[in-house]
Amino acid sequence: MKAKIRKIMTVVEDLCMEMGRPIDPPTRRAAAVAVIENPFAGSYVEDLTPLMEIGEELGALLTERAVAALGIPGERAESYGKSAAVGENGELEHAAAILHPKMGAPVRKVLGKGAALIPSTKKRGGLGTVLDIPLGHKDAAYVRSHFDGMEVQIADAPRANEIMVAIAVTDSGRPLPRVGGLTTGEIKGEDGLR
Repeated sequence: MKAKIRKIMTVVEDLCMEMGRPIDPPTRRAAAVAVIENPFAGSYVEDLTPLMEIGEELGALLTERAVAALGIPGERAESYGKSAAVGENGELEHAAAILHPKMGAPVRKVLGKGAALIPSTKKRGGLGTVLDIPLGHKDAAYVRSHFDGMEVQIADAPRANEIMVAIAVTDSGRPLPRVGGLTTGEIKGEDGLR
């Protein structure tokens, strides 16, 4: 089943100043968000395979858009995250079906790697629901400088029978990181942790 997309929005954030200190180059985050029809809204369906296939489709599409918005090759992206919100006639398992079984492989393909789990959130909400997209380093979960997040919102989504799905990527970690932990220079990228 292909996604029936009502709209796609891409957002780029450039953080140029933090605590009065210039950030040069700016920390950049991008999120691509699709608002799709929920084919199972209002009913319980045992087999959610069609939503898993939609997750695979959106994983590639949204990651490509987010990376393009940053203006970098996919391999240069450092962090990633994903999120979904179902409208009131959906269930959380609909969001899980999109986000988990098949979405990761196409995201990693666009980025050239991604040994770490892709952080995710899911929720139910109405129009204007804010997606809080968690971020973590794509190759090493223990890189604390990349524990972050990005908020996105679409004023008219999700409608009751829709799902809002987002992928976020960054070109760096938080600005001015200083809480220790594994550094990007120490990443081995083999087990997804270090």
